[in-house]
Amino acid sequence: MTTRISKLFGMDIYQTDATYRGKVHDLIVNIEQGVIETITTQPLKVNSKIEAKKIITEHSIPYNKVISADDIILINAGNVPTNKKETKMVAEETIDPAKSKDAAIRKKYIGYKSKYSARR
Repeated sequence: MTTRISKLFGMDIYQTDATYRGKVHDLIVNIEQGVIETITTQPLKVNSKIEAKKIITEHSIPYNKVISADDIILINAGNVPTNKKETKMVAEETIDPAKSKDAAIRKKYIGYKSKYSARR
């Protein structure tokens, strides 16, 4: 499952049991690991930490529950087991600079491989 992060904003979120959960407003990304951690269904522009914590606890979905993201985001309703290893492996393949087409050119002209160079 490879997709651009910018494509996810505004997408509808449904569970596997056809329950509507909302629209994607914000994404929490772990920059060090290169993975999306959480999807929020409310904007995170708040005035206090208490409001932000409330949004994260009540109006967010862990990204490891995402089954598919194409026209809509389909998440696990709790009755379908998720495969966390497969999700993590796909995320690692997506950002691996050694597997990108221009890795050899980048290495030749830049002289080093940055761990962030494959992200666009």
